[in-house]
Amino acid sequence: MAVQSNGNGSLDSHVKVPVPQIKFTKLFINGEFVDSVSGKTFQTIDPRNREVIAEIAEGGKEDVDLAVKAAREAFDNGPWPRLPGFERRKIMMKFADLIDENNEELATLETIDAGKLFFLCKIMEIPGAAETIRYYAGAADKIHGETLKMSTALQGYTLHEPIGVVGHIIPWNFPSQMFAMKVGPALAAGCTMVVKPAEQTPLSALFYAHLAKLAGIPDGVLNVVTGFGQTAGAAISSHTDIDMVSFTGSTEVGRLVMQAAATSNLKPVCLELGGKSPILIFDDADVDKVTELALQGTLFNKGEICVAGSRVFVQEGIYDKFLLKLKEKVKNWVVGDPFDPTSHQGPQVNKKQYDRILSYIEHGKKEGATLFHGGKPCDRKGYYIEPTIFTDVTDEMKIAQEEIFGPVMSVFKFKTVEEAIKRANATKYGLAAGVMTNNINIANTVARSIRAGAIWINCYFAFDRDSPYGGYKMSGFGRDMGMDGLKKYLVVKAVATPIYNSPWL
Repeated sequence: MAVQSNGNGSLDSHVKVPVPQIKFTKLFINGEFVDSVSGKTFQTIDPRNREVIAEIAEGGKEDVDLAVKAAREAFDNGPWPRLPGFERRKIMMKFADLIDENNEELATLETIDAGKLFFLCKIMEIPGAAETIRYYAGAADKIHGETLKMSTALQGYTLHEPIGVVGHIIPWNFPSQMFAMKVGPALAAGCTMVVKPAEQTPLSALFYAHLAKLAGIPDGVLNVVTGFGQTAGAAISSHTDIDMVSFTGSTEVGRLVMQAAATSNLKPVCLELGGKSPILIFDDADVDKVTELALQGTLFNKGEICVAGSRVFVQEGIYDKFLLKLKEKVKNWVVGDPFDPTSHQGPQVNKKQYDRILSYIEHGKKEGATLFHGGKPCDRKGYYIEPTIFTDVTDEMKIAQEEIFGPVMSVFKFKTVEEAIKRANATKYGLAAGVMTNNINIANTVARSIRAGAIWINCYFAFDRDSPYGGYKMSGFGRDMGMDGLKKYLVVKAVATPIYNSPWL
């Protein structure tokens, strides 16, 4: 275990840390940064050192009401839904350019707020957010209905219209990418919105709101209410003037969102929820390559990713060889300061998540799984945990069934293709799966047999903004990304008029 520390738990002196400037800590409603109605604030904590970064305005029901009122006015009477698509496209392109221009500041905010690796935020996540905005900007002037060939003397066509005011409730593990995935298509569709970022990571969403105003997005179109799920999130889910809710988070909270939507105004919801994704490794796979994929599939973003491949099934012919290679690779995995470019893994997002992961590790040991590697907190001030690998895990164990959302891998041995499929599907979740084989017949059979929204063959985390992303079973429903990610913010209207004396129907 390579954990860099100077002996007293503080960050290494050789790491150059950008000095963050926390400019925006208030709610963003109707184009202005404002205090919460109650005047309450909450602290956002730096997971590297457990220190307070800033005091953030705590939005509640009254603040959501104000934000929804602004969004409703902007939708019902404002210019945004009525602009030609190419005008929305131009403004969104400017928004994306401003994100690129402020790359380092946004990457710094993500690192100090979420414990994410600075260099990955800078080269991948922030540019990726900008490109997602551009992707949907390009679709803004290509939203078309169809001409219908009616069976009677009618002329018919469809219109694809913006659904209205949208509530976005986004998680803390990928604040920038989730913001862009939800806000981008909603803007392109002509919707207005209220965004509630996770209370653990509010900083980047407020900065994006500032950039949106600079880009020329009209007041009221994009509102950001920071606060807690039980108050601000619940108010969004149950608000009768919100026309749709898009939520990414836990299955437990997804249930509450869906219930609130149903019992208020029966608004549609899009839910991207938990996962317990399997990686299936067959005997013919390249052991060195698939070991690296499995390691990254579990430990990337410190395991705080819904599609983490935390259940690794290895066919018996290469099982022992896989474990030897895994031990060799994990020894070189560096847990350390997320501003250090040599680090592979930063701190967990907060104390609650840190304690939760450690409790699952204890469950694994008590249930009889073998601790193959790691299993302890790191000896430093922040919320750092060693990469942890269990073997001799059985399918019914808690660590095999429940989403841990941390750097914990369970390794299983299997014999046949049929067994692997059955055990991979033995979960309430269905978000993603990896299939590692050089046999095209096995790849096709397994890909069609696993009940999950994304199947990655001989790769993992194969995300692309052209590819829809979402779950089966208790991993939710609806899709983000791709054109499917745009369609959910549109409603289809059918228009028919009679035709007279036409030679054609």
